[in-house]
Amino acid sequence: MTSQSKSLMSEPAVETECVECPIRHQAVCARCEPGELSTLEQMKYYRNYEAGQTIVWNGDEMNFVGTVVRGVATLSQTLQDGRKQMVGLLLPSDFIGRPGRRTSAYDVTAISDVTLCCFRRKPFEQMMATTPNVAERLLHMSLDELDAAREWMLILGRKTAREKIASFITILGRRAAILGVPARSGPITIDLPLTREAMADYLGLTLETVSRQISALRSDGLISLDGKRRVIVPDIRRLIGETGDDMDGGLVA
Repeated sequence: MTSQSKSLMSEPAVETECVECPIRHQAVCARCEPGELSTLEQMKYYRNYEAGQTIVWNGDEMNFVGTVVRGVATLSQTLQDGRKQMVGLLLPSDFIGRPGRRTSAYDVTAISDVTLCCFRRKPFEQMMATTPNVAERLLHMSLDELDAAREWMLILGRKTAREKIASFITILGRRAAILGVPARSGPITIDLPLTREAMADYLGLTLETVSRQISALRSDGLISLDGKRRVIVPDIRRLIGETGDDMDGGLVA
């Protein structure tokens, strides 16, 4: 039995019509006309995964593509000797799978309860060929993902530990703003998708360094903590100033 068949097929709490979808205006269907949206509505189905469950293994055949509606998943690769590296996060509105590719290039694992809005791969590929709005939106999303990967290379290769932590929190804040959470002024509340240990792996740091830098940001008044995973940023522009980025730091690109 593949990981795909192990997904929990109960009715997801977020199931809704496309026009009411919480990630509708950032997902692959963002530019669809009403008729195109209706076609996708007829094609879609939902899959639920529990935290810790593998969505797909590297090398598994993927007979579907889809969008993360809620929750967070990780992308990782494992070397022959068992060493494993997290190489990306899938957040709400992110696309999973690649049209034209039969197998997954990564292990994809839910790190919280995840709901995917899925489409069978072949029908979706056929729709892309006849629906420029879908193909164009997926291209733009792919280019955004490429930009994010390049940004992450800079974070990992050149930034200090403090700058890495500040950048990670800022990226999450930027995504919250894009998805409609008010974030241009006043405090921002961010639920960290990763444990501190996972953050250390993702950022190329030790667990002790992550904890020390979070404590330092808190002591400096740049963040406050509500439990272990909830971060409150009183002034996002002050935090952006700690990322080391030579840019204006606008939340919404």
